[in-house]
Amino acid sequence: MKKTSIVLIGIIAIFLVIGGILASSYNNMVSKKETIENTLSDLDVMLQRRADLIPNLVSTVKGYMNHESEIINQVTEARKNLVNANTVSEKLDANEELTHSLQALMVVVENYPELKSSSNFIQLSDELAGTENRISVARRDYNMAVNQYNTTIKKFPNMIFASLFGFEKENYYEAEASSTKVPSVSFE
Repeated sequence: MKKTSIVLIGIIAIFLVIGGILASSYNNMVSKKETIENTLSDLDVMLQRRADLIPNLVSTVKGYMNHESEIINQVTEARKNLVNANTVSEKLDANEELTHSLQALMVVVENYPELKSSSNFIQLSDELAGTENRISVARRDYNMAVNQYNTTIKKFPNMIFASLFGFEKENYYEAEASSTKVPSVSFE
């Protein structure tokens, strides 16, 4: 009877250890997944702030630029696409589109000295630059959270538990290769 009790206690101890490891791994993966959701939300806030600044910038620029409607339309359309994006991939594409159209707009602004010296334009440009910096930080934070999460679910024994509980690899928020190109602007 004593030998049976020792074996039974040993089996219970093994199940408790395995259960503890399972619970700890699961909670760790949930925590890291929530960190991703939180950092993505922060990034969304910054992207929305950027989108909210665009209409004011466009209206300020419109007053000075009569024949540059194509670029203004590109910025407006890119902003609309960003606001309507739902998935990380859609947001990434829309963000790149908006970045390119804003770069093109800033190149055009160089030909309007009165616009460049307008206090409203200067303030909006400064706010937009600050927002761009915040977006960079939010993207970095998101990618760090994704890195930690992806690393966690690939390690043993977490990889077993991740597969059992449906934890899947997350994608990084990466700039597209075209983001390093300088926009071309034609004044024809």
